[in-house]
Amino acid sequence: MTGLVTVDTGTVFTLFGEAVIMILIQVGGLGFMTFAVLVILFLRKKITLKERLLIQEALSQTSIGGVVRLVLSLFIFSLVIELAGMILLATVWVPEYGWREGLHVSLFHSISAFNNAGFSLWSDNLMGYVGDPVINLVITGLFILGGLGFTVLVDVYKKPQFKKLTLHSKLMIIGTLVINTVALLFIFFSEYGNPATIGGMPLIDQLWASYFQGVTTRTAGFNSLDIGSMEDSSILFMMALMFIGAGSGSTGSGIKLTTAIIILLTFITFLQNKSEVAVFGRTIKNNIVIRAFAITFAGFMTVFVCLLGLTLTDPQLPFLEVAFEVFSAFGTVGLSMGITAELSVPGKLIIIVMMFLGRVGPITLAFSLAVIKPDKVRYAKEDVYTG
Repeated sequence: MTGLVTVDTGTVFTLFGEAVIMILIQVGGLGFMTFAVLVILFLRKKITLKERLLIQEALSQTSIGGVVRLVLSLFIFSLVIELAGMILLATVWVPEYGWREGLHVSLFHSISAFNNAGFSLWSDNLMGYVGDPVINLVITGLFILGGLGFTVLVDVYKKPQFKKLTLHSKLMIIGTLVINTVALLFIFFSEYGNPATIGGMPLIDQLWASYFQGVTTRTAGFNSLDIGSMEDSSILFMMALMFIGAGSGSTGSGIKLTTAIIILLTFITFLQNKSEVAVFGRTIKNNIVIRAFAITFAGFMTVFVCLLGLTLTDPQLPFLEVAFEVFSAFGTVGLSMGITAELSVPGKLIIIVMMFLGRVGPITLAFSLAVIKPDKVRYAKEDVYTG
């Protein structure tokens, strides 16, 4: 899922090894629960209530009704999208590499993009196609669809009109458009004078590179620019995007875009001296607001502890590059400034744990390990001074 590598995928692994990686990417992207359900259905066994509850949690659904049907729809939808992506990519890579190799690299990159993995078969990732409109549009289209979240895709399919969509879908669509536009503009103006990235390119290539690098940062991990040569301002901005991540129930990780939007809306509500967070004519429940703050705090603490650990295990590496690696691992993005292979064994173990926590989610892991006791006592309220 993450895309961080210590060896070059395209040259070290055999065709069989690349096929195994594709399968793992597919399983990691759609989720183990999705494939578990497919196996149970293939064996013609019944889905129990406990299993339906697990599916509901894994797919971020509000009820258990129709979750099995949703899993089947998601699996078929994913295969169709990946096949379409492969065909479009093949229009560029088949003429360049021939039918066999062209279809292979097209399939690999289509699966890697839709599942937001970021693995590429070339040492420079997609830097060789920085100005290619087909590669830019198809790859970004695939990982944006994968990063929106399956719930949003199903909702849009059932209710094409924006006003009829759920509040979650509206926030995800608007939020994705806004954050991608801001990312494009920021990367463009930050790197415009940098000859090591887009400074010496034609304007159209500068725009393609800024767009691709801006939208890939939140989830996908592909790169069309040399990350190690980017300005510090761009690196810091990309770290923030990686921390935010993709949508709930998607193939990406991070604290999730809707979580960040709720935090922002809560801040605006506080400034307006209002008691409830509302948007698009709907009030967001207090328990969802609390959950958003808890997820964000857990994310910050996880990143901080991991970063602290790496400064102890690998003090010889530059701090900014180490911090970038940590944020990339937490968001399961896969971008790196080139230090992954240089990490010590303890450092690599920390990054592995970070990738696991980033995919599962620290809050989800805490809930799974905690013993939940019903709240039978309510205490008197009292003020505490803050700020």
